[in-house]
Amino acid sequence: MTAFLYALTVLIWGTTWIAIKHQLGTVAFEASIAYRFALAGLVLAGALALTGRLKPIPWRHQPFVLLQALCLFSCNFACFYLATRSVPSGIVSVVFSAATVFNVANAYLFHRRRPAPRVLAGAVIGLLGIACLFRDTLLGTALDRDTAFGLGLALLGTWFFSAGNLVSARNQRHGLPVATVNAYGMLYGAALVAVVAALRGVPFGFDPSPAYVGALLYLAIPGSVIGFTAYLTVVHRIGPEKAAYMTVLFPVVALTISVFAEGYRVTPLAALGFALVLAGNVVVFAPLQALRARRKGRPEAACKA
Repeated sequence: MTAFLYALTVLIWGTTWIAIKHQLGTVAFEASIAYRFALAGLVLAGALALTGRLKPIPWRHQPFVLLQALCLFSCNFACFYLATRSVPSGIVSVVFSAATVFNVANAYLFHRRRPAPRVLAGAVIGLLGIACLFRDTLLGTALDRDTAFGLGLALLGTWFFSAGNLVSARNQRHGLPVATVNAYGMLYGAALVAVVAALRGVPFGFDPSPAYVGALLYLAIPGSVIGFTAYLTVVHRIGPEKAAYMTVLFPVVALTISVFAEGYRVTPLAALGFALVLAGNVVVFAPLQALRARRKGRPEAACKA
């Protein structure tokens, strides 16, 4: 199940960058974020209520649910949406892959938890692969003032995402259900963005075009309801440092889609990048599977792993 949730998150979030691109236009980005998480929160809360799985959250945990909303369902996306105005979405997805490094650093900074050597090695290999994949794109982007600002925003959004991972892990350690916290957190996030936008006088328009509505539905249901629930469940099962390696795979999915949808040509350097990303994934997870197999007393399974 962990492997399934891992793959599902990679496939869903690897395609959301394209959908975000369709959200940028006549509608203010604050409004788009508020619409996305209000819809996602209502759908998730409604589904949980109908199945009897929507649990009350004690007041002593509410500040941490709000903090998770700030990090995962509002501030980070405000940074990403703003960044895509001045930086290509592909580059933003590459910057987002730095969540692997941020998670390792934050885990050490806040919990004094040293990362396993294989996690560090796999992260370095994966990031080298991402650099190979997007070398031409990165070198082809002039580093002017707007681009530098966009890259800074993308990094800040990635840091918020990483911090949200740690907050979510804390909430799960205290027995708070992932889906329930996500439902409340998404509604809190939508409300926070809406309040700030209203104070700044941002107009809340709406684009009824099929492209905008389709992107909104995809980002709200698969991208938020399913994606965040699957991702944060994986965080609980394998830890934020290993779970963050998914962010290295997101650009690979986006690039694969680009091959078929936009005629992207895979160069030898890009092929090397694919290989390095996959190798990093093996380095991070294969030793863990072998260790588990040994503990169960199945040496032959350990060899296969």
